[in-house]
Amino acid sequence: MTDILQTEIIETFDMFDDWLEKYQYIIDLGKQLEPMDEELKVDTNILQGCQSQVWLVHNYENGVLNFQANSDAAIVSGLIHLVMTIYSGKNPQTIVDTEPDFIAKIGLSAHLSSTRSNGLNAMIEKIKSTAQTYIKTQ
Repeated sequence: MTDILQTEIIETFDMFDDWLEKYQYIIDLGKQLEPMDEELKVDTNILQGCQSQVWLVHNYENGVLNFQANSDAAIVSGLIHLVMTIYSGKNPQTIVDTEPDFIAKIGLSAHLSSTRSNGLNAMIEKIKSTAQTYIKTQ
């Protein structure tokens, strides 16, 4: 089931006429990402499976998982923004239960290179596996 945040993403992407505009929008979203402290940009926080460098960290507080991620690539930063919109700030069970329906519904899976698509999937899998560890400890 697609939640309200994913529906908003889908509706926003529906407003654009072509993929050039959609790519530009994704790049613009990346510019809105919260900057990551340089001391967090270490090898242990690098997400494996991404072509670009992607750093992913999280904290768990009051039953909620918050993620922060950043990349050295503009388009990837935008993809991170989309994923953070869906998954960050949620309880672990919601994260595990939420499928990223927006990816197929906005046509992203058909318009990303296989390496970018693999990286996007790796990020989502890491977020879900992180959430799963907190479900086991509750």
